[in-house]
Amino acid sequence: MAGAHGASRDTVTAADVEYAVRLAVTALRGAEAPDWSAKAGSLEWDCWETVEHLADDLFSYAAQLGPEKPPLDTHVPFAWSRKKPGGPANAVFADRDAGTDGLLQVLEASGALLTAIVRTKPPTVRSHHVFGAADPEGFAAMGIVETLVHTHDIAEGLGIDWAPDADLCDRVLARLFPDAPADTDRWCTLLWATGRAELPGRPRLTKWRWHGTPPGDLPRAGQ
Repeated sequence: MAGAHGASRDTVTAADVEYAVRLAVTALRGAEAPDWSAKAGSLEWDCWETVEHLADDLFSYAAQLGPEKPPLDTHVPFAWSRKKPGGPANAVFADRDAGTDGLLQVLEASGALLTAIVRTKPPTVRSHHVFGAADPEGFAAMGIVETLVHTHDIAEGLGIDWAPDADLCDRVLARLFPDAPADTDRWCTLLWATGRAELPGRPRLTKWRWHGTPPGDLPRAGQ
């Protein structure tokens, strides 16, 4: 497939979603006696809330692709709510009585839903996202970016190490961030593209977005 990072690029797949979520859950489950009420990196949410937000992202992306005719101009109308002022607005929350094992099971389940939907939906399907109507590959890439960068936020709050592999980062950068530099460390570049880090000669971004619309759907210059 044509891509901005070269003449061709590897497609982001359902297996990549499954892999990213498995990496995240394994890393978070390995935290020893973590304080899940600690602030998650540069976010205003705590670590527990950020895992819930991530699970909600993965669920929501699956839901957008779910209907026979996915909406092209709005979200599927689940009722979102906040547990407290300033907290994430979610449709998905974990039962606090289930502890962190339950919290991570909710994350796994949401990741499995997105994996299954991406695996079964044809590439011609499109659905609404605020950053551009996306195909199943686009929603897969979005889910992976959410997983990788929010696990980074949570890992900072818990004081654990987290660094996904470069190939996975490169695939989602090529799909969603066509203007990102191609000659820099892939994980550092994804953190830069999502406003979480600097790159040499490139300050930390205060505003950022990805591009969910498949490149083939975009109008050509002059049209």
